[in-house]
Amino acid sequence: MILARDRNLAEPAHHVRAARRCRRAAGARVRRGEAAVRGGKRAGKGPLPVEPGGSAQPPAFLRIPVSGAAVTPLESQRWLCRDSYAAPEHKYPAAYEDCLSATIHFMKNIEHYVVDPGNVTVCGDSAGGNLAAAVSQTLAGRSDLPKLRAQILIYPGLQALDFNLPSYQQNRGVPLLFRERAAFYVLQHLNGNASNLDEVLEGSHIPIDIKLNYRKWVNPDNIPEKFKVRGYKPRVLLDCTTEIYETVKRFCEPNLCLLLAEDAIIQQLPESFILTCEYDVLRDDGLLYKKRLEDNGAQVTWYHLKDGFHGIISLNDYCGFLFPAGKRGLDRTVKFLKRPINQLSLCFSY
Repeated sequence: MILARDRNLAEPAHHVRAARRCRRAAGARVRRGEAAVRGGKRAGKGPLPVEPGGSAQPPAFLRIPVSGAAVTPLESQRWLCRDSYAAPEHKYPAAYEDCLSATIHFMKNIEHYVVDPGNVTVCGDSAGGNLAAAVSQTLAGRSDLPKLRAQILIYPGLQALDFNLPSYQQNRGVPLLFRERAAFYVLQHLNGNASNLDEVLEGSHIPIDIKLNYRKWVNPDNIPEKFKVRGYKPRVLLDCTTEIYETVKRFCEPNLCLLLAEDAIIQQLPESFILTCEYDVLRDDGLLYKKRLEDNGAQVTWYHLKDGFHGIISLNDYCGFLFPAGKRGLDRTVKFLKRPINQLSLCFSY
């Protein structure tokens, strides 16, 4: 496993435990021990060994957590750890470039990890879902690398144009991710500070002509009506000043706001699994991306937790907390990982 984490703040323990549960449920055999990785290579080490009786080419599960990236051969024996870049010390696109570099290295040297090159899945939750989607989009047209089999996006954040979508209004004060904190974090990721937070929250950070251009993709009208019945009020589009836009104009880059990718990119994406939660400000980002994938003929499995909230997968079975919805979401994710190749995809909502 190549587990990327912030240099000064390790990935939260409950995220690591959730990843371990996912790997074990999917058939992983994990043994204690670490090997340092620098520049994408294990220091003084050769290819990962295969356990006696183990598959010569098991699948690989590339997990990108909130603070970095991880590559996990499901049948591997060791964890391989490397540093990554997190905001605000390292601004966009540092984390994206770091995750992309790690993934490309893995794919180019896949024989050293003894995994099936046709069965590699990239996964991320929350901000990690953003990075996983960005890696998938960037690699979609690459002919010099093995194709990803699938991407798994667990309550991903996929746009920063509109913080007044129905889910942002409805769940503005719902833990664990408040509406104001979501905008705060994305500004920290972009600029290393939260200046212009008020403008971002009210929607006066992007010019109207640009909003209208992307309205075909980031639009509350594209969200099913059943998701708007709980405290949603349509908002009037606001314009912005040139000075404000100059500070956040990179919000319009597809590598940061994945909903803005062109159809030609979306059409080349691997099979997708998207998990959304009803009580989550990021719910509608996932719903809008699901629609974009479906509109472009991409294969997508959607699983919606009607009683779920942001972070529920990582918090399940953490410090005595037991969330049935979290277990259902984790079980469904593992089921997707273990499905036969080319199995038909379905949508679920429980």
